[in-house]
Amino acid sequence: MPASIESARLLLPLGLTALAPFAIWFNRGNENRREAVSFVAAALTFLSVLSFVPGILAGHVYSYQMFTILPGITVTFALDGLGMVFALIAPFLWGLATSYNIGYMRGLKEHAQTRYYFCFAIAIFGALGVAFAANIFTLYLFYEVITVFTYPLVAHHQDAEGFAGARKYLVYLMGTSKLFLLPAMVLTYVLCGTLEMNLVSVTDGMFPAQVVADHPNLVRLTYVLFLCGLAKAALMPFHNWLPSAMVAPTPVSALLHAVAVVKAGVFSLSRVILSGFGVETMHSLGLDLPTAYLAAFTIVVASLIALTKDDIKARLAYSTVSQLSYVIIGVSLLTPMAVQGGLLHIANHAFSKITLFFAAGAIYVVTHQKKISQMNGMGRKMPWTFGAFGLASLSMIGMPPVAGFVSKWYLVNGALQAGQVALMIALLASTALNAGYFVPIFYRAFFKAPVSDIDHVREAPLTMVVPLCFTALVSLILGFYPQMFQDFIRVFGNY
Repeated sequence: MPASIESARLLLPLGLTALAPFAIWFNRGNENRREAVSFVAAALTFLSVLSFVPGILAGHVYSYQMFTILPGITVTFALDGLGMVFALIAPFLWGLATSYNIGYMRGLKEHAQTRYYFCFAIAIFGALGVAFAANIFTLYLFYEVITVFTYPLVAHHQDAEGFAGARKYLVYLMGTSKLFLLPAMVLTYVLCGTLEMNLVSVTDGMFPAQVVADHPNLVRLTYVLFLCGLAKAALMPFHNWLPSAMVAPTPVSALLHAVAVVKAGVFSLSRVILSGFGVETMHSLGLDLPTAYLAAFTIVVASLIALTKDDIKARLAYSTVSQLSYVIIGVSLLTPMAVQGGLLHIANHAFSKITLFFAAGAIYVVTHQKKISQMNGMGRKMPWTFGAFGLASLSMIGMPPVAGFVSKWYLVNGALQAGQVALMIALLASTALNAGYFVPIFYRAFFKAPVSDIDHVREAPLTMVVPLCFTALVSLILGFYPQMFQDFIRVFGNY
C-alpha cells in the first residue's frame, strides 16, 4: 500500500468520531438507537486505531497533512507511540462510559439526554484530535474543541450551581489558552519558523540549537507560557476549575478526569515538553527541575486538601489534581525511567479513576448520597461497587499488583536516576496521603455500622456495575502486563 494511502487511514478514526454526534442527533427520537450509535462508533474507532499497532511498534510514524494555512502552519495529523497511548484509551473508555451513561441518565431521568450524548461524542472527537496532532496549531484547535463542547456537559443541570461551576470552567480553560497558549504558539512560530513538532527524537525537540543559544530567555518565556496555557493539566495554581466542574453529572466527571479533558491536558504538556522542547533544550535552559518541583508541590498540597473533603466527588477531584502531576513530574525529570512512569500513568490513572467515578455515580443513583461520612455499611449492600472502588483505590495508592504500582515504581526509580531524593520523598509521601483519603472510604463501607437506614440500598443497574467492574479489572491486568502500553512509550522515546 502506498505510504500516502497508508497515512490517510488516520482520517478514519477521526471521521468516525466526527460523524457520531450527527448520527446521535439524527436518532434523537429513539433513545435505544441513539445510544447504539455511541457503542458502534466507539467500537469502530477503537478497532481503526488498533489497526495501527503493528506499524507503531515497528517504529513507524504515520503522518497526513490536510491543508496549509501559512508556510509552517498546517493542519496535520500524525500517530506515534505517545499518540497511540491516548488514542487507544479515549474510544475504549467511550464505549464503557456509554453503557454507564444509560444506567445513570435513565436511572435519574435526566433531561436533555440527546444534547448530553452529542456533546460527549464531540469531546471524544476532540480528544482523538489532540492525540493525532502533528503540530502545535492542530493541537490547539482540538484542545479548544474539547473545552467548548464540555461546557454544556458541566452546566448540564442548568441551575445556579451548575452555571457557576461551568462559568469558572470556561473562564479558566479559555482564559489561559487565550492569554498564554496562543502567545506561546506565536512565539514558537517566530523562533522556529514552523509549528511542526519533532515526532522522531525526544532528544532534539523542534527548537534549533542556534535559536536556543541566541535567545535562551525567549525560549524560556515560551515554555512558561505553554505551562500556564495548558491549564487542563491542572498544575497549581491553575487547578481550581477542576473541583468546581464537579457540579456536572458523575459520568461527565469521569469524562473530565479519565477520558478526555485532563488527559488532553497532561498529554499536551507531555507532547510539548518531549516533542516540542526536547530533552537537550529542557536540560540546557534549566526548565526540567522547576517543573518537576512544581508538580511535586501540586501532588502533596492537593493530597492534603483531598483529606479534608467529605463529598466523594470533591475528594476524587483533588485526587485527580494530585495524580495528574505524577505524569508531569515523570516527563519533566527527563530520565528514561521517570518518563516511562509518567507516560504510563496516563493509561493507569485513566482506568483507575474512571472506576472510582463510576462507583461514586452508582452510589448516588441508588442512595442519592455524596457524603463519605454517610456511607457506613453500604459496602455490604453494594459489594461489587465498593469492591471495584477498593481495587481502583489500591491503584491510586500505588499498591501491588494493581497498575498504579508500576507507574510509581518507575517514577521513584526515575527520581533516583536523576539524583532527586527530595522528589522521591514527595512521591512516597503522596502514597501515604493517598492511603489516608482512600482507605477510610473502604473501611467505612464494609466495617462500620450504618449511620442511617440502608435497607433499601442495593447494587445499581447492571449497565453501570458491569463497566465499573470491568475497568477495575483492567487496572489489575495492567499491573501484571504494563507492556500493553509501555511498548508504545519505549518506541516513542527509543528507550
